[in-house]
Amino acid sequence: MRVEQVTSDLTVIGGGLAGVCAAIAAARQGATVSLVQNRPVLGGNSSSEIRVWVCGATAHGVQQYARETGIMGELWLRNQATNPDGNPYYWDLVVLEAVRAEPNITLFLNTDIRDSEADGPPQERTIRSVTGWMMGSERLITFTSQVFCDCTGDGYLGYLAGADHLTGRESRDVYGESWAPVVADSTTLGSTILFYTKDAGHPVGFVAPSFAVDIERTGIPEHRLITPDMNGCDYWWIEWGGELDIVHDDARIRDELQGVIYGIWDYIKNSGKFAADNLTLEWIGAVPGKREYRRFLGDYVLTQHDVLNQTEFDDRAGFGGWSIDLHPAGGVYATEPGSRHWHPDGNYHIPLRSLYSRNVTNLWMAGRNISASHVAFGSTRVMATCALTGEAAGLGAAVAVGNDLTPRRLATEQLELFQRALTKSDASVLGLVDTDPANQSLTATAKASSTLRDVCVEGPIVAAFELKSAVGVVLPVAPGFEGLELLVEADADTEIVVTVHATDKAQVYLPGSPISSATVPVMGGRAEWIEVPVKAGLEGSANVFVVIEKNPLARLQLADHSEPGILVLRHRDAPPDEIWTEQFRHWKLAEHRRSVCLRTRGNVDVYDARHVIGGYARPYAGPNMWVSAPLADDSSPWIELRWSARVTLTELTVILDDSLDIDLTNLHRQRTEFDTMPGLLTDYTIQAETAEGWIEVAVVRGNQRRKVRHLFKPELTAEAIRLVAQATGGDPHAHVVSLRAY
Repeated sequence: MRVEQVTSDLTVIGGGLAGVCAAIAAARQGATVSLVQNRPVLGGNSSSEIRVWVCGATAHGVQQYARETGIMGELWLRNQATNPDGNPYYWDLVVLEAVRAEPNITLFLNTDIRDSEADGPPQERTIRSVTGWMMGSERLITFTSQVFCDCTGDGYLGYLAGADHLTGRESRDVYGESWAPVVADSTTLGSTILFYTKDAGHPVGFVAPSFAVDIERTGIPEHRLITPDMNGCDYWWIEWGGELDIVHDDARIRDELQGVIYGIWDYIKNSGKFAADNLTLEWIGAVPGKREYRRFLGDYVLTQHDVLNQTEFDDRAGFGGWSIDLHPAGGVYATEPGSRHWHPDGNYHIPLRSLYSRNVTNLWMAGRNISASHVAFGSTRVMATCALTGEAAGLGAAVAVGNDLTPRRLATEQLELFQRALTKSDASVLGLVDTDPANQSLTATAKASSTLRDVCVEGPIVAAFELKSAVGVVLPVAPGFEGLELLVEADADTEIVVTVHATDKAQVYLPGSPISSATVPVMGGRAEWIEVPVKAGLEGSANVFVVIEKNPLARLQLADHSEPGILVLRHRDAPPDEIWTEQFRHWKLAEHRRSVCLRTRGNVDVYDARHVIGGYARPYAGPNMWVSAPLADDSSPWIELRWSARVTLTELTVILDDSLDIDLTNLHRQRTEFDTMPGLLTDYTIQAETAEGWIEVAVVRGNQRRKVRHLFKPELTAEAIRLVAQATGGDPHAHVVSLRAY
């Protein structure tokens, strides 16, 4: 046996997406990081060992413009470019390569933490070291750091160190949560094992093992959907163990789940109810994917109310958007539906105070063990949201260590240090503007060769959009907004009723308070542009929600494209399978990347060049980006920063539009048509105006990244710096979200 000592600024325990993002975030801040993972691969539940698809704030398209940026966003884009068909082994590579690209990270795979050295009284513990055994290598390794981050999911490190934590469900009176049980209990969400099938091209038999569950003697065929073309996460409901101890009974849960899978497969192959002769099992998991165990207590506990009310935390560190998603205790054997969902109206904030222990002074936590009630955890537990908390915790840990601060002091006394680092890294956070004094673009003015003026979609027309139910259009508007026109066709003389609503919160894309309304006559016959005399009356840039009421005689005209910030939704009644929940969405996205034909007037600042300076780096009360005139009219559009005197630059960071309206996942569930996000600039050059005139300082070809850093060695002295766009990922305009000069 080899006994080793490893010292680093931060030790991250757990190599799921939370741990990976924590390690990368800290490393990019200059901290040395030991990343310790007890499995042979990274990715946790998303890895090829378990194969759960990565879900996040988009909630499979329920939330708009909600896809994650930051490190999770980088993983999304890299996977889409190299693995659009969702091969789980290629996803392993995406995650592994992201870690190996960081020289400040030392990776320890197959290393299981067994012990922790911590001291101090119960309410002020400090971790000194943790010790792990590297399986297959017979190495006993002790990791010593100033701070530690528990990303184990099960919360094992914090448990060893004496961190305050909870398991199970709190009673309703603890936080006043309507979805909490009246009496507290130890019930958790269960674990899942998945399986994949394939068509062998010839008949393949199957003889069930003796331990296969006879599912026809259970309620599974009656209460769960089973078809021969389902695969992988289509079977998310194969869940069990929530009434046991998810950790200590892990082996029993694994055996039961595998028995259920072989029973389902026997039912598909041998019941005679399916055409499945040529199907065979390709893969079955051996490691249960856990959903829930310990939740640590931080200085703040996120609750159901914070998720649903979208509490505006000053110390916001990230966001979520997945529904509160809770499952029955009986799992696969339950007679009620396999899950129930309560969606917030939009994305909600996660505070920094929920990402560190309240009683262990140097313990950060990220992933499914953060400080949240069981009900709120029902939303925060999904992996892309776990990844965001990982990035925030890792970045926070590095900033705190670099400034000799405890996590609590960083969150309560020096919050600006953390949030400036958060915005500079392009992390996923809502409602934070760039105020970094090191960013010299804040003292510049922005100018562009062209700008898309007004918010208009005039065609080409591809279909008629019937008003069989009410239609909603999300419109980005500027203070000069003076009215709206719609292209309407009617079978006979009629009228349409249009109401403009505020969206109440900047990250919400649903109708809120009504602002103005108009009833407009429409002549029967061919489609005509109809002026709708509505106003927004808003002081700043915002989104409004325009409702066109139901009229069976009238049809809007649908164009083959949209513009940034425009969404088309349709009103619907609750389908029967949603009535039993407490909340459902009346408004659902009706068209993706297509719009009804519309014109606005006086709305000229929505896509202005000024948006690339400071402000928000993602959609929030508007698109928040510069959009050029069509490339057909301006084939090489440019945007520049100009100063009143020469400045010295060592870096230009370009933030591009990675089409956050497109929902992505890592595995087989969906296949988007875009390998490269259409809003990205794939080809561009950077030019600088120096004492010698304009010079070219960078050339980019084939870009597939949202955030691109251009480092100038030697440093550059210039009066202006310009980005010239040459090609996009498919969009007919050039988009730039932010230019940051340091």
